[in-house]
Amino acid sequence: MPLQRPVLWVHEEALGPRNPALLAWPQAPALFVFDSAWISSAHISRKRIGFLYESALALPVSLRKGDVAAEVMAFAKCHTADGVVSSRPVDPRLQRIANSIRRQWPIVLLEPDAFVNPPRPPRLGRFSRYWRDAESVVWEGFTSNAS
Repeated sequence: MPLQRPVLWVHEEALGPRNPALLAWPQAPALFVFDSAWISSAHISRKRIGFLYESALALPVSLRKGDVAAEVMAFAKCHTADGVVSSRPVDPRLQRIANSIRRQWPIVLLEPDAFVNPPRPPRLGRFSRYWRDAESVVWEGFTSNAS
């Protein structure tokens, strides 16, 4: 059964105006959750947290901090939603969160537009590794007109 009153879970892989959930459901309540376990680990820098915060402020989302799945489900309950819509994550951590939500609540994961289609699956963990694979594809088709 298609969703009639979803809430949107906006996560860090689609934290921009081209988020497919925001485009498909522009009037639906949306939420971005700062994952307290992820933030308190050594895996994320203050600069990255600042970037996420500034990006989230540019979107029509509510902000929360805590256990992402629990916060999304509480937000859905608060809004008497019949499910959750988000973009399909690539990061295994975000996939686990989506699966956790799915155990309690209907969730629809929409395919985002690819930023780039690198020649092999993305190597997650460090942006520099991803960029080494993606950079040549990003600049493909651009030519220098400098003489």
